[in-house]
Amino acid sequence: MKLLPAFASVAALFILGMGGASAQACKSPVPDTALVKKGTLIMSVNPTLPPMQFVDQTGALKGMRVELGNAIAKRLCLTPEYVRIEFSAMIPGLQAGRWDVINTGIFYTEERAKLMQMLPYEDQAISISTAKGNPLKISKPEDLSGKSIGVEIGGFEERKARELDKQLTDKGLKGMTIRTFENFAMAYQSLRAGQVEVALSIDSTGAEYQKRGDFDRVLHGLFPTPVALAAKNKELSIAVAKVLNDMKADGSFNKLLDQYGVKATDGAVVVKGPAS
Repeated sequence: MKLLPAFASVAALFILGMGGASAQACKSPVPDTALVKKGTLIMSVNPTLPPMQFVDQTGALKGMRVELGNAIAKRLCLTPEYVRIEFSAMIPGLQAGRWDVINTGIFYTEERAKLMQMLPYEDQAISISTAKGNPLKISKPEDLSGKSIGVEIGGFEERKARELDKQLTDKGLKGMTIRTFENFAMAYQSLRAGQVEVALSIDSTGAEYQKRGDFDRVLHGLFPTPVALAAKNKELSIAVAKVLNDMKADGSFNKLLDQYGVKATDGAVVVKGPAS
């Protein structure tokens, strides 16, 4: 877990002007007291998971989650602002009031819902990627026995890598060598360099890298779990949930997710978190 002072050296602030004019032209349903900064929706993002969140060649933030964040801010009559930071620092930063929303595709767990307000909205799962051509001939989880695996530190994905490792050893097989990295980009760079034999990430990113011809996605659909937006403030969370449900009702929500090959969670978006 990162110490809070490290934020100053790690975070790079990206302010998107999109929606600014709209934010000034309407009145936000969210009171200033529910926001870190008046008139602004500050969101943390770790843009190392294409096509969901990434930085393009011009340095601009792109991806489904960025588009969704912009749409939410516009409908709330707020200006979107993004803080680029590693995932391991996001929950402490949210609790410290450094941003309003974690918008990085955080996996929903009951444990996390005890700490913050969570809004599950998207179905995701875990993928395993390997070098092009699948030289290790991996076709099932048991084939990961004895392999070295790269994964981002401190998140759901690392936890599931360790669960996979335990499943292997419980079967009497040799476990994996798990190497953790600050972000998924570094894990995939390590795979490209031959420093690990496989990389673990979300299904959408594994599929994207295979589409690009960079790696083969050899396993997918592991540990299916909803991902969510997360916020500290209950009042803001309720307003965001209303926006998402309005988007579901008018079709814009599913249209956006469909563009990225992502499935929305069934039913209405509901806030799950502490009572206060």
